[in-house]
Amino acid sequence: MNIVISGVCGFIGSNLAKRLIAENHTVIGLDNMLTGSERNIESLMTNPNFVFVKHDVIKPIDLDDDIDWIIHLASPASPPKYLTYPIETLRTNSEGTRNLLELALKKNARFLYSSTSEVYGNPQVHPQSEDYWGNVNPIGPRSVYDEAKRYGEALVMAYNRKFNLSTRIVRIFNTYGPGMDPDDGRVISNFVVQALKGEPITVYGNGMQTRSFQYIDDLIEGILKVMEVEFYEPINLGNPEEYTVLELANKVLQLTKSKSTIIFKPLPENDPERRKPNIDRAKKILGWEPRVDLEEGLKRTINYFKELLNR
Repeated sequence: MNIVISGVCGFIGSNLAKRLIAENHTVIGLDNMLTGSERNIESLMTNPNFVFVKHDVIKPIDLDDDIDWIIHLASPASPPKYLTYPIETLRTNSEGTRNLLELALKKNARFLYSSTSEVYGNPQVHPQSEDYWGNVNPIGPRSVYDEAKRYGEALVMAYNRKFNLSTRIVRIFNTYGPGMDPDDGRVISNFVVQALKGEPITVYGNGMQTRSFQYIDDLIEGILKVMEVEFYEPINLGNPEEYTVLELANKVLQLTKSKSTIIFKPLPENDPERRKPNIDRAKKILGWEPRVDLEEGLKRTINYFKELLNR
């Protein structure tokens, strides 16, 4: 198939592109390099099944090629990035989503939108299932991402209902692994890089807030399975194993054998207290559940960052 991936230079986009090309699909990758890294697609640039187009999806785009799928992954995704680029985040998930939906209509292509567990906000329901509407502050600092993704979902469903466009929505929970930006500000990349450098590990709040961490390979499997079914409502893709942030910090210290200490800083505004996916829908509809446990995934991720820091 011919598959367009927006945000192809990002962590998820580059991993997905490599997997699709390994399965003999052709990938047209779009990215404006706002938060993506050319390093992530270096190995693809000489591959005849990969075409890179530097493009900001906020602007309309037309492509000469026939297209089977458009996978919209473009967006700043970690708090430091979307707080640095608040307007770009809002526009990428609103105007950008609409531009790519219009391209899907024109090309009669199927469309997959990457949403996020952040649509659940600071949840009052635990674990979070797809029928939970969320608890989001619409004007808080995190709203530039949370509400952008919620709007993106609404837009995708509107195109599905009005134009009968074949669409998918995946709500991605905390994901980690090779291809992460060491400076992106996500908790695992922060902790691993700090530990490897011997710097203090920064825990916000008291560290008792929980997260559920999904290894990138499991997410890619889930996305591929979503592409195989005709199901238009959101599907959670995440690992239901739940850890406190402090547990994660100690596990990273153990696996890196680092002498770093843990320091505590104030919790950012509207930071979620709990995060755990209910993946019953994914199990039932996709036959999918994650396979890589946290310790194994962290070992692979630590090795990736070691190589990156030694370059």
